[in-house]
Amino acid sequence: MLKRKIETLIEQHLHADSKRILLIDGARQVGKTFIIRHVGKKLFHNFIEINMLEDSVGDRLFANAKTVDDFYLRVSSIKGELMGEAKDTLIFIDEIQAYPHLLTMLKFLREDHRFTYIASGSLLGVTLSQTTSIPMGSIRKVRMFPLDFEEFLYANGMNEFTIAAMRQKFEAQEPLDEAMHAKIMNSFKRYLLVGGLPAAVNAYLDTRNIQAVREIQRETHEYYASDASKYDEDHKLIIRRIYDQIPFNLGNRKKRVVAQRIEGKKGSTFANYEDEFDYLISAGIALNVQAISTPTFPLIESSGKNLLKLYLNDVGILTSILYDRNIRAVLEDERSINLGSVYESVVASELIAHGFNLYYYDNRSKGEVDYLIDDYESLSAVPIEVKSGKDYTVHSALNHFVNNDDYHVKKACVLSNSREITTKGKITYLPIYDVMFFGTKELTETMLEI
Repeated sequence: MLKRKIETLIEQHLHADSKRILLIDGARQVGKTFIIRHVGKKLFHNFIEINMLEDSVGDRLFANAKTVDDFYLRVSSIKGELMGEAKDTLIFIDEIQAYPHLLTMLKFLREDHRFTYIASGSLLGVTLSQTTSIPMGSIRKVRMFPLDFEEFLYANGMNEFTIAAMRQKFEAQEPLDEAMHAKIMNSFKRYLLVGGLPAAVNAYLDTRNIQAVREIQRETHEYYASDASKYDEDHKLIIRRIYDQIPFNLGNRKKRVVAQRIEGKKGSTFANYEDEFDYLISAGIALNVQAISTPTFPLIESSGKNLLKLYLNDVGILTSILYDRNIRAVLEDERSINLGSVYESVVASELIAHGFNLYYYDNRSKGEVDYLIDDYESLSAVPIEVKSGKDYTVHSALNHFVNNDDYHVKKACVLSNSREITTKGKITYLPIYDVMFFGTKELTETMLEI
């Protein structure tokens, strides 16, 4: 079974007798149902799982459940023999977005104290924005992502002792030895191909067959795109167009979304597509990076939506689109292939999964810096540059950035294939895989909650 770090969070919440119901949000196919089922069956004698999406296209038992008693009656009709007491009965409401009224009911189910509850769903950001009565204070919403690189290492047999030793090296700014660096880079490049979708990772572990992996990635990519058809008629075609353009945009020098290219209409602005962007981001299938021109802490005060980069939520889907079954493009450092967009994508997914809001620096005269994150200890912005080639020490925009006294930069970093960890002035050069240690465990758990 794949080790998922969110398992600990779920267990702690269920053990804590919290006054809030845990609601796991995330894109489809990231493993929400599996991990909740695993924890629920481990901790509770009676485990009741109800998939509301299946119900909505089947018997529709819960479509008109308006009260707590209505809900219990319907549960008892299918799982009555498992309805024990709160301490030994967990009711798992899966795909809760199929019935938005159940989100409001969570508050009353929790106040009733008859059973223990947990819920999950996809498109919850969209659903909650359209729900008139959100049960504030009654739910704890946590977003789940595909496997990050650390979880991928666990899946491939690396143990917690090794990861902890690597973290200590990172914190002490000491490089791994040549052999260990080569081993981790080998795994990192395979992660670029396989990504973090649990089905793709399992297919890789079981078969080592890239065709099997790519088939899962293609199906998931199409599944994500077709989800737009569940949105209203006025938006779904544009959502699909924006989503399909993400790999193309990443191939451009600027990488950002250009509003006029979405439908080929001159004069189009980001305001024309605000709902479509919100859908893709709320659904968890696109990761957003917003532009900052005056990068002072906290970054959110200077962010704007007029310049936006979108990345796919899984790097394996991206390499599937770009390179199909040709693994040489990633594994063998083909000179004709620029992996810049791939490296940037994996860094985006790592940082977002670790709880960071992402921004990038955009200055017409001085260039761009790939990412900016808030550092709450130094109360300053930290610029991050991502390099896939050998010229990782060339970064004029980053140099301008750190030398601008108005920005109050305390530190910056460059991520690359290089093994060595060195610091020159305010800039620290790190191996690309060290991004998995950005953000502490405690910070991650806190910032993922909404």
